[in-house]
Amino acid sequence: MVTTKAKKKAKTSRLAKELLETANDLQKSGLLTKAARDKITMRHLGASDIPAAVTAKISGADIRAIREAAKLSQAVFARYLNVTAGYVSQIERGDKHPTGPALVLLNVIRRKGIEAIL
Repeated sequence: MVTTKAKKKAKTSRLAKELLETANDLQKSGLLTKAARDKITMRHLGASDIPAAVTAKISGADIRAIREAAKLSQAVFARYLNVTAGYVSQIERGDKHPTGPALVLLNVIRRKGIEAIL
């Protein structure tokens, strides 16, 4: 049986807080890029603090355009995203909307191109 205490989000440890503060200071001084700081932040704070650029919603038409620009079939594109070809078809038609890791990968591909995940 799971207790309500176990259901609550774990607190950020003192070590993680210190690491995040150091990462923020390094970024302010120019020794760490914003992308690197964001990656550290995501790793230690979880999905609720993921930058908006990583989880921005993408329309089905945009996904289709990304896939076609990369000259990939739905099946191959699905393989890169670790989803089924049927799911790619559904999100391209607008029947479903990508979430989780698939959404993050799609945003990476949109910003940096398909080469970023190959």
